[in-house]
Amino acid sequence: PPKKKDIRDYNDADMARLLEQWEKDDDIEEGDLPEHKRPPAPIDFSKIDPGKPESILKLTKKGKTLMMFVTVSGNPTEKETEEITSLWQGGLFNANYDVQRFIVGSNRAIFMLRDGGYAWEIKDFLINQERCADVTLEGQVYPGKGADENEKGKNKTKPEKAKKKKDAEKKSDSIKEDNRATKQREEL
Repeated sequence: PPKKKDIRDYNDADMARLLEQWEKDDDIEEGDLPEHKRPPAPIDFSKIDPGKPESILKLTKKGKTLMMFVTVSGNPTEKETEEITSLWQGGLFNANYDVQRFIVGSNRAIFMLRDGGYAWEIKDFLINQERCADVTLEGQVYPGKGADENEKGKNKTKPEKAKKKKDAEKKSDSIKEDNRATKQREEL
């Protein structure tokens, strides 16, 4: 057994050992664990509507942190974007939604939600705002009231991803056609 020492004579190593002994048998509540160590919430499959893929996403994102990008229409300055998104955040706060807001450009902001299960309700609120151009949530772009008429198309995937995919396919096709060594290998 270790020698009994007066607490006033403890050094940093002794204090660290004492802390480890206390924490060894300490039960940490699930709510205090970091998000990646928490067990996933059980999914009630009876609430899932097979016709609506959003219902599956709502249930799988419940209790997890989620971020959505919001674009302000027009050509606002960063200060205007700050003011407009602050009003939206205030409206969401009054409706009891815990949302944090980060400005990432002159017309763009990130809304971070502690519980991703409410993301689609918040998205519906945002796209009904006059100055909202679009909301990007889980790779889907939802046009808002402030979107240009040519941009209003129901629920499109990010155009950058589709464009990159097409460019990569064109590049790989042109490489196959132009690469002489590849043609010789095919003939062999």
